[in-house]
Amino acid sequence: MLSLNDALDRAQSLVSAARRAGADAADAVYGCDASAGVSVRLGELEDVERSESEHVGLRVFVGRRSASVSSSDLAPATLATLVDRAIAMAKEAPEDAYAGLAPEDRLMRKKLPALDIEDDEEPDPAELRERALAVEEAARGVTGVTNSEGGGASFGRAQMALATSHGFAGAYAGTQHSIWASVIAGEGAGMQRDYASHNVRHLADLETADAVGVRAGTRAVARLNPSRIASGTMPVIFDPRVSNSLIGHLLGAITGPAITRKASFLLDRKGERILPEGLHIIDDPHRPRGLRSRPFDGEGLPTAKKRLVDDGVLTDWLLDSASARQLGLVPTGHATRGGGGAPGAGASNVHLEGGTATPRELMADVMRGLYVTELIGHGVNPVTGDYSRGASGYLIENGKVTEAVAEITIAGNLRDMLARIVAADDLAFRYAVNVPTLRIDGMTIAGE
Repeated sequence: MLSLNDALDRAQSLVSAARRAGADAADAVYGCDASAGVSVRLGELEDVERSESEHVGLRVFVGRRSASVSSSDLAPATLATLVDRAIAMAKEAPEDAYAGLAPEDRLMRKKLPALDIEDDEEPDPAELRERALAVEEAARGVTGVTNSEGGGASFGRAQMALATSHGFAGAYAGTQHSIWASVIAGEGAGMQRDYASHNVRHLADLETADAVGVRAGTRAVARLNPSRIASGTMPVIFDPRVSNSLIGHLLGAITGPAITRKASFLLDRKGERILPEGLHIIDDPHRPRGLRSRPFDGEGLPTAKKRLVDDGVLTDWLLDSASARQLGLVPTGHATRGGGGAPGAGASNVHLEGGTATPRELMADVMRGLYVTELIGHGVNPVTGDYSRGASGYLIENGKVTEAVAEITIAGNLRDMLARIVAADDLAFRYAVNVPTLRIDGMTIAGE
């Protein structure tokens, strides 16, 4: 893998070549990913893999016309052809009044913040194999587990460099350590599966194989002999491993491209209350060791911690430069960038805070309700907010979790659901989007 300086040189050289070839402006992104993983099943090695790839993406502007191209072939002759092709495409593209690089006066000029997202420790295949065997063994050791879909461990390192023709150049790298297990409990038609996993930037933060494995096995066994429940309206409590999906729908609805296309159930809700008082949604791209921490955005603008929802009120959209121009606003440092194409917009590390009740207190007055641990399908309309998804979990009776339930559907509208959220105080930072246990009353349940 290249050094960060060499990676940045790749991006800057491509921008310089585009300018020499006639582009009025250009930006380029270079990315490199290296990963290694080991998976096992039933105590036997199943797969060992290692991969390394690099790619570049170039965006050029000729007046108000633009084009983007990408390549994983970085040979000099290929890159020269790439530049020529991009400029030829731009000349034939339609004019776009909102196209252009990020505003020059808003570019990041300061030293990049220290995010501690790169680990110097890189496990070898033998260590990964040992970890994979240990996590599956722990899961299979739980009484009631009868089969396994496998266990695994992996390590990855990625780097990203961005250069623009109007003065920005920056690069950073990050690592990720992962462990997982998925097992089956029960026999025949009564079998149930579940899983557990953990992903971190630094190996020192990774849960032990025993902890992850036992959690996977315990979850699978707890799901045995599920019941069907009668249809009706009742409170639904979302476990933290699925509650973050609700906030994920909110984040998708406040991106600039969704707003400019008028394809959002939160259109025209900026400055209005969308969550109950006391709840806040925080975007923190500078969280140390965060899974989505980043020192600058996909256009070279500085990133900063921000309350997207403050005391229940939606404060702003997530804007890249193009959507900001279209809305008559300024970019917010939320541009995202892949290997090719124009920037999009999205959040970084997100969490919901403000919950005050314990999970037990959250369900104490629920005479009959549902505790959801798994959501199935994609039945969400981002334009209207209509929500309908398959689910499984546990019945809540007289304030306590009782029997497992499955083959049910929960439905509502995201506008109403978000407005009725009651949050617990068990926020933990495990994912890119971290949300505590949530309760929403009045959900429609389709069962028997």
